[in-house]
Amino acid sequence: MEKWLCWGSLGAAGIFLLLLLLDLIIAIPFSRISIVADILGIIACILVGYLAWTSYKELR
Repeated sequence: MEKWLCWGSLGAAGIFLLLLLLDLIIAIPFSRISIVADILGIIACILVGYLAWTSYKELR
């Protein structure tokens, strides 16, 4: 069960990272409300992805 939670959080972080990058580059999904919010969201997605990946590696 824990492995699926790691994969789920990694997938959610990846999808949200993709949306934030698209918003930063071409302003499509969120119409670029704030560049600072996009950058902070990207940093948060990278941190969540890193934590999910290291947790998955510990469970193996």
